Amino acid sequence: MTYNPKIAEELNILARYNLTTTQEGLKIHSSSAKSEVIAAAQRLYDKGLTSQADGGYLTELGRQAAQHAQDLLLIMRN
Repeated sequence: MTYNPKIAEELNILARYNLTTTQEGLKIHSSSAKSEVIAAAQRLYDKGLTSQADGGYLTELGRQAAQHAQDLLLIMRN
């Protein structure tokens, strides 16, 4: 399995979450976000990783996925 543009967009959203707190979420604005980002946010919600279709808070599974995504980014940047 390889990363395709849809997965990459989902990973980009997960990378934006602040994992130092559970009280901070994201809001994807449908009026200003690219359609690819809106669709990725919906897919994350459909997979049970976020609390809202437009971002919201991470679920427990979403928090784990975001941690892995952010760790991978850190490794790849070095």
